[in-house]
Amino acid sequence: MSHPVIDRIMVGKPQTFGRKGAKRPMDREWISGIVKRTVKGKIWAGQTNLEGDGQGDLKNHGGVEKAIFVYPISHYASWQKKLERTDFTVGAFGENLAVQHITEADLCIGDIFHIGDAVVQVSQPRRPCWRPARRWKIKDLAIQIQQEGMTGWYFRVLKEGELQAGDRLRLQERPYPEWTVAKSNDIMYNQKQDLEQAARLAACELLAPSWRDTLSNRAQGKENTDSRRRVIGPNE
Repeated sequence: MSHPVIDRIMVGKPQTFGRKGAKRPMDREWISGIVKRTVKGKIWAGQTNLEGDGQGDLKNHGGVEKAIFVYPISHYASWQKKLERTDFTVGAFGENLAVQHITEADLCIGDIFHIGDAVVQVSQPRRPCWRPARRWKIKDLAIQIQQEGMTGWYFRVLKEGELQAGDRLRLQERPYPEWTVAKSNDIMYNQKQDLEQAARLAACELLAPSWRDTLSNRAQGKENTDSRRRVIGPNE
């Protein structure tokens, strides 16, 4: 079996895109750090981001629980076929680490990995928002990401350190083997009526607080069901 490995590291600061006053919502001005560039050599993984990286919306992106966004390269063949776009390739989702030989089905909430000199932990699957849709002019892209389960995931950084392309993801601990990232996605998006499962996943203490809050509220019948603001937002 091949070992999980970093294929590419990408970082980027927020930029302004679009045009002020454009009539079509998808053409209007917006700010995001979704466009990343590939970097060579060793990169410092800090507590809240990789060196040289940044986010345009610090309320919903970045921070301790979303320090590093990871995406499997193997998903891109499926996306190219589904979207009929050969330009939809590595970096399309604004990931920091493009990885080989690992997907959402292969790792679990709370997993601890050594990567280079850093120690990281799986905090949550990515909850897609309207920004990838704006970038690629595909209005329902966030909804498609949820439906397909090809979300990628976030690492929190437990020990800061340098990492680089070619470094292996070496699993050190797996405290919650029952909660794969894939299963967590399924509960969040496809099993909304299963309140017991929502409550059980919400009790996972190593799941990011925002996910725990959403699932706990759902289990108590108090979930905000208006997800359109997140997945469509100003794109309509």
